[in-house]
Amino acid sequence: MPRRSTYLHRSAPHLPRWPLALLLLLWLAGCAGPDLATRDDGNLSMERAMILSEARQALGTPYRFGGDTPRGLDCSGLVQLAYARAGISVPRTSRRQFETLPPIDEARPGDLLFFDTAGDGNASHVGIYLGHDQMIHAPGRGRRVTTTPVGLEYWQKRYLGAAAPAP
Repeated sequence: MPRRSTYLHRSAPHLPRWPLALLLLLWLAGCAGPDLATRDDGNLSMERAMILSEARQALGTPYRFGGDTPRGLDCSGLVQLAYARAGISVPRTSRRQFETLPPIDEARPGDLLFFDTAGDGNASHVGIYLGHDQMIHAPGRGRRVTTTPVGLEYWQKRYLGAAAPAP
């Protein structure tokens, strides 16, 4: 004769799943950061044109932590160098730039894009928006100043906001 199990099996009450799904969606929506919105209208001020020209000239420059010369640049050093060409002074670090420069909702060519690449909620990376979904930036150790699409999921997830220090 087969042995009977002494374990009592009770089925859990069946609860509707849609409230849980709705709560999850609301939570995810609340965690979303700002949208990275851009506008390429083609009307550039002289300052913006100079910033973009200087940034393009820096393409291929080696990354150097703390670098702010054509011999080596970090992300905020690239911003300082390009903006100095247009006669605009900006703070030295990406964090200070993000905290002090005038924020905007839509980036135009020459504006700054800020990202939290360290995962601590602070601006730890900055790039210059070139237009047409591209930014120029100094990506990090062992790399060179380059362009990258801002529509990449990596950048979208880490985007904090934009600033427009140039007229």
